Amino acid sequence: MASFLHTMLRTKNLDASIAFYKILGMHELRRREVPDGKYTLVFLGYASNAEGQAELELTYNWGDDSGYDVGTGFGHLAVGVPDVAAVVEKVRAAGGKVTREAGPVKFGTTVIAFVEDPDGYKTELIERV
Repeated sequence: MASFLHTMLRTKNLDASIAFYKILGMHELRRREVPDGKYTLVFLGYASNAEGQAELELTYNWGDDSGYDVGTGFGHLAVGVPDVAAVVEKVRAAGGKVTREAGPVKFGTTVIAFVEDPDGYKTELIERV
């Protein structure tokens, strides 16, 4: 049986990106330094693949802090949280960017919000009680 393993995002500031995703409740699951390739991989998530959860892989290419074009094809990550408004306030208090305040989705009742990580990748927060 196939399973979804991870999504990879390139980051220009690994520490800032890890700090952002920790605000969303993720934990660093593992890290791999690749000196010959001059890059670092950090896998974050709420649980590991072994526990049936997909992970977020952050890739940092050493010395390349110029950033990456997010592009027009990428939409957003989605994270379920018990209290969207509380997470939005945590992001804001840490200096993060909130691009859509907590509130019901248009034409519906599900509470959502959007926040951006330090590299401009959007994450939709979806209230799951």
